[in-house]
Amino acid sequence: MFSWLQFYFELPRTTTTLPSYIHSVSLFSLLLLLLAPFAEAMTSWVFEENGHDEGNQQPSDFINTNLTATNLSLPTETFLRAAVSLKDQVVEETWKRREMVDPTVYKGLLGTAFTCLRSYEVTGNHTDLQLCAEIVDTCATVARDSLRHVTFLCGRGGAYALGAVVANYMGDPRKRDLFLGLFVEVAKERALPVGPEEGGFGMSYDLLYGRAGFLWAALFIKKYLGDEAVPSDILMPIIDAMLAGGRAGASDIKDCPLMYRWHGTRYLGAANGLAGILHVLLHFPLPGEDAEDVKGALRYLMSKRFPHSGNYPSSEGNPRDKLVQWGHGATGMAITLSKAAEVFPNDRELRDAAIEAGEVVWKSGLVKKVGLADGVAGNAYGFLSLFRLTKEQIYEERAKVFSCFLYRNGSSLIAGADGGNAYSLFQGIAGTACLWFDLVAPHNSRFPCYEL
Repeated sequence: MFSWLQFYFELPRTTTTLPSYIHSVSLFSLLLLLLAPFAEAMTSWVFEENGHDEGNQQPSDFINTNLTATNLSLPTETFLRAAVSLKDQVVEETWKRREMVDPTVYKGLLGTAFTCLRSYEVTGNHTDLQLCAEIVDTCATVARDSLRHVTFLCGRGGAYALGAVVANYMGDPRKRDLFLGLFVEVAKERALPVGPEEGGFGMSYDLLYGRAGFLWAALFIKKYLGDEAVPSDILMPIIDAMLAGGRAGASDIKDCPLMYRWHGTRYLGAANGLAGILHVLLHFPLPGEDAEDVKGALRYLMSKRFPHSGNYPSSEGNPRDKLVQWGHGATGMAITLSKAAEVFPNDRELRDAAIEAGEVVWKSGLVKKVGLADGVAGNAYGFLSLFRLTKEQIYEERAKVFSCFLYRNGSSLIAGADGGNAYSLFQGIAGTACLWFDLVAPHNSRFPCYEL
């Protein structure tokens, strides 16, 4: 099936400079010219995975939407109203009607708290802040006895980091310091001890469950409360352990200074793989040799691009070119490479690779799912990262096109989601609410729980 938007996808382009006709005719204008006379179905031809289990891949169904002149030009106020309404729906389903508490950010109740915090930061509605504090308190109580991991997304680190930040917003220094103390406690208990990547007393290194995920929680605290909120003598040994583990993991790989395994597999993406770990390390002022190793690992990742599509494999040696999402594939790479281009501004190759990854997302990123991890909302954030990096308006427009798609098709996408996760932050619609809040001020946008 051929669509008029697919006609645009087939136009020639370069990864280093945008075509001249894009500068003279905006993306919105081109889309409106192509689509106004037609109400054709838009198709998605990519494959997706269920969660992060690569063994359960199925081709996505065709996604049907009417992208017309009327619904491609939604004003900012429409996105803001929709974000508030969607946030309220998430709160209703996950908090007010809750039957049990999953105290994680990724697919649990703490993701609702994060969404309320994002709403408060955009709207100034103090009710959202109060609600966020109540949810965090509940999750922190449950997490202390039920969660083994200490990361932001899937562990106690998220509850304590959010708790400290929200308490600070609420003007409650006693509770803020209580949460900070709990955060340092889990660092000493789980993140600091050096051990094997899996099992034993050590941790893995990935973003979802490992040391990178704990460091991200620390970065989140430092962003809001200042560098002194988490002592450097807590963080530096963890960073050193990550670098040492990466060097050991890459000892048998030519031209790759850092590599990690998760459950025995060398994943390359943002969720459990090298891209996510490097993204976190890029936020720290590393000395020369360490910084060069991070840059070398990024170049190794770039060398793994599929030559025909420009997409990235989900793991080392995996020949399947199927996943275009944050967790695996081009979206996570676009965001990580955008950060790398910011840290290493004189390295044009990093910037060009980020732009190329964004082109892959634009061509193949309207997928069947809705969430941040493996859906359209997460893919839209890839464009917002490129917008901040390049200051090119085309990337804001592309993010809005994907957001309009969600606006018009959210109900049908939710209907196909896993019932238990349909309203979660990373696998449900809460991530879409955050995306729409971020469209109010795209220059301040940040991929939730990944960008700072």
